[in-house]
Amino acid sequence: MLSAALVDRVLAERPDLSVHVVAVECDESVLPHLRATLDACKAEGDGRVSAEVVEVDYIEAATTSADLRLTGFDLVIQNPPYGKLAVTSPHRIAMKKSLIDAPNLYAAFLALSVAALVPRGQLVAITPRSFFNGPYFGGFRTFMLDHIALDRVHVFESRSTVFADTGVLQENVIFSGTRDGARETVALSVSSGHKDELTLRVVPYSEVCHPGDPHRFIRLATDAADTKVAEVMLSLPCSLRELGVEVSTGRVVDFRSRGALRSVEGKNAYPLIYPGNLRDAGFDWPRAIRKAQWFAPTEQKDHGLLLPEGWYTVIKRFSAKEERRRIVSSAWSPVQHPGPVAFENHLNVIHARGAGLDESLAKGMTVWLNSSLVDRFFRTFSGHTQVNATDLRTLRFPTLERLRGLGDGELPVDQGDIDARVSSVLTELEV
Repeated sequence: MLSAALVDRVLAERPDLSVHVVAVECDESVLPHLRATLDACKAEGDGRVSAEVVEVDYIEAATTSADLRLTGFDLVIQNPPYGKLAVTSPHRIAMKKSLIDAPNLYAAFLALSVAALVPRGQLVAITPRSFFNGPYFGGFRTFMLDHIALDRVHVFESRSTVFADTGVLQENVIFSGTRDGARETVALSVSSGHKDELTLRVVPYSEVCHPGDPHRFIRLATDAADTKVAEVMLSLPCSLRELGVEVSTGRVVDFRSRGALRSVEGKNAYPLIYPGNLRDAGFDWPRAIRKAQWFAPTEQKDHGLLLPEGWYTVIKRFSAKEERRRIVSSAWSPVQHPGPVAFENHLNVIHARGAGLDESLAKGMTVWLNSSLVDRFFRTFSGHTQVNATDLRTLRFPTLERLRGLGDGELPVDQGDIDARVSSVLTELEV
């Protein structure tokens, strides 16, 4: 379908050009349909269209063969397969030896396609948006952005509309990029599904790929309000490191610590906190959520999974874009829950070198992270369900004094009250 659409466009818009299609496919059930489509393209082209089918595993052939049919392209257009590549998989090993470490099939296809382009050649692809941020795709993202300049990115807002029949429930994008292209502007567009009207804006390249960003996140401010939010957030003075605090994933992986899990309170048993315990900026613990609610160390290693008594800012690691907020934070109180505490691995915890924060800072961090400002900014670069510790490390924050000001008094629960507190303490951040 993609090849046929491209051929139609070339024939209609460029009567001076001929086109040669190299179609790579290894699925025997698809091959007859592919050949029929290419034959129809050749018939329509009346001598201007030629085509060949290369029946190979693309990753295997492109990483182990000197087959010139898989290099030197003016254009690569693809809807690559999705799926994690285990560290021990032959495909991942081959990619690492020949080009880069690719943790997913679609990243491998994209990287090989970028390498197959001639200078000024163009890549167009339909993929998940998950590679835009986070450490998992960091090496691939750096490789791609070093070699191509993004020209256009289209976002499908609905995860359930596009490709719903295939079971793909990630946020999807279509993007194009030019090998060794000019990094001046990027066209950003958005629609709910593929049949809906889209909105389009052209922004400076630096708004999408910020100069100096060591993580090379791809940020999509799809309207003027998003741009304003990004300007405000990126102008803030502090990172977590500059605030003197750290963020880590919860230490308890429950299936690895089954011997320490308890469903009833007992001697030397401490609170075990899951995402389901976070409620209204605080905690509902213990709670009947079909998860153990106490952690009783039985071995020496178990004691290292506890954090000492103190105030902590706790954030859920997983959330969907359809949720009211992508970042959901609560403040753990040693006043309500004295003694050590264990946090499960599906949480992120902000701490001070393994110890608690002061009360006003823990509560101020919670208010800040729960604000609409932070939520809107986070959505510009995160299109998947995870809130990684790396994502939180890249966020900017007000000064310690202002954060502590946010934490004065009772924690607000209503979104309007949260945003009003942010607005009143940080008047220059009103959006």
